[in-house]
Amino acid sequence: MFNVTSTIVNSLCLLLRVAYFSLFERNILGLIQARLGPNKVGTKGVLQPFRDAVKLLGKESRFPFSRNIFMYLACPIFIL
Repeated sequence: MFNVTSTIVNSLCLLLRVAYFSLFERNILGLIQARLGPNKVGTKGVLQPFRDAVKLLGKESRFPFSRNIFMYLACPIFIL
């Protein structure tokens, strides 16, 4: 039980680190390019990584009719 809980907590921490590292990178690139950066969503851009994830999941609008629809829809969620 401890091993499963530890794995889940470590995975969530890793996902949060990646999300906020991408936010930090965007802010630095915004400073380099003399623009404000991703501060339009939430306080100081904190919600920007989550907005990007929702946008990425909702991007595809066509469905392959001759393929397994469940796998087509579930794979981006599994990757996230």
